[in-house]
Amino acid sequence: MKKGHLIGLGIIAVAIVIIMTSIGDASSYESFTTAKEMKQNGEDKAIHVVGQLKKDASGEVTGLNVREDKVSFTFMLVDNEGVEQEVFYNEPVPADFTRSESVVVIGSYKNDEIFIADKILMKCPSKYQETEVQTAGM
Repeated sequence: MKKGHLIGLGIIAVAIVIIMTSIGDASSYESFTTAKEMKQNGEDKAIHVVGQLKKDASGEVTGLNVREDKVSFTFMLVDNEGVEQEVFYNEPVPADFTRSESVVVIGSYKNDEIFIADKILMKCPSKYQETEVQTAGM
């Protein structure tokens, strides 16, 4: 084998090792209950919590409080176990945030009162969903 081939194989092997170790570090979705337990056990790593924004009976988002400077905000998130939690995000409100079907917050508890999100991922309603089309005069 040529020296160039051996170097290429070595680079590929190193890339495979890096990919495998990063997959092992990938976080799965947790609940707020699990996140609190992790904090109490001294684990401060960022975790992923998935849930829906808290809404009232008419479907309007409740608990969204944007700071006066509009650079940060808090909101209420209900995880898949039904646990409500206030979440703080130190960035402006993302576009279409209140229209999202589900929200993934990546972060951790700094205290027992509030979950601090470092990143927010949203699943918005599909613009390709079928809509009712009304035809005139048929």
